[in-house]
Amino acid sequence: MATPLPLQDRIAIVTGASRGIGRATALHLASLGAKLVINYTSNKAQAELVAAEINSSSSPSSPRAIICQADVSDPTQVKSLFDTAEQIFNSPPHILVNSAGVLDAKYPTIANTSLEDFDKIFSINSRGAFLCCREAANRIKRGGAGRIILMSTSLVGSLKPGFGAYTASKAAVETMAKIMAKELKGTGITVNCVAPGPIATDMFFSGKSEEDVKKAIEDSPLSRLGETKDVASVVGFLASDGGEWVNGQVVRVNGGYV
Repeated sequence: MATPLPLQDRIAIVTGASRGIGRATALHLASLGAKLVINYTSNKAQAELVAAEINSSSSPSSPRAIICQADVSDPTQVKSLFDTAEQIFNSPPHILVNSAGVLDAKYPTIANTSLEDFDKIFSINSRGAFLCCREAANRIKRGGAGRIILMSTSLVGSLKPGFGAYTASKAAVETMAKIMAKELKGTGITVNCVAPGPIATDMFFSGKSEEDVKKAIEDSPLSRLGETKDVASVVGFLASDGGEWVNGQVVRVNGGYV
């Protein structure tokens, strides 16, 4: 008899899953046996490609992945995301991975950050994480296997100039995660942050010169940029039974960059 996969038939919602780290995470969780809700904000075509890749090995009548559009900064849409997961898969979700996020690719100092850019970053990164956490705390399956995993950044450790609003928005996420892990005592739900360093994604390359990229590689003890799979595998561990004893933590995944 085949050994069941670590996340066999557990329901996972991954926000920002149409590209980058979110996409790699969704594909990895699916490879571990999870059923996926692929959330996207605007790029439906890319979200459909992710779902199609996961569903290529399942029957059309019972897909293992569906797509769902939702803006994480809107409470009604976040609720709808969880409603969709329950309706399609006939079960409360077991896992939330909040990977949706934005960065100001102008890399301004705090003195030169516009209020509009600051508000946009906090709206998606901090308010979005709060709304997803609040919904997950009330909706994720209790009694074991419940996981809330939030994306932060190793910039909270390196405190690099030019990332003031972005880093501050993620520091808020880390604080919420640590407090919520304690508040969910008795539910069996764990809450953790994964904090990547420089990862070769569109978001990382946006607005950076060749020089900037070379510098990031030189700063790494492993002399390379991270890949999305480097992050996805850590998320997979935290989402599985093997990660149960890791709770209220920030796991930096950066190759020794910080």
